[in-house]
Amino acid sequence: MAYKLVLSDDALKQLKKMDRHVGMMLAKDLKKRLDGLENPRQFGKALVGDYKGLWRYRVGNYRVICDIIDNKMVILALEIGHRKDIYRK
Repeated sequence: MAYKLVLSDDALKQLKKMDRHVGMMLAKDLKKRLDGLENPRQFGKALVGDYKGLWRYRVGNYRVICDIIDNKMVILALEIGHRKDIYRK
């Protein structure tokens, strides 16, 4: 069965704050690459430290931090941002 990509409220908010061109590019690329995957872990990278248990996907200079929920077959995008800012709290 295929996984479905879902954006959290925070991820949607971050996407809307971005430049329109960048936001559209990110949304299009995420949908193309992640929506409908059989194994979402093959393209992502497992995170460590404060983000342990979460996965990272690269889209150019931007990063998408996701939680993969296996029992619901969902890839939940939690945060979207530029690589220099995304890991700062």
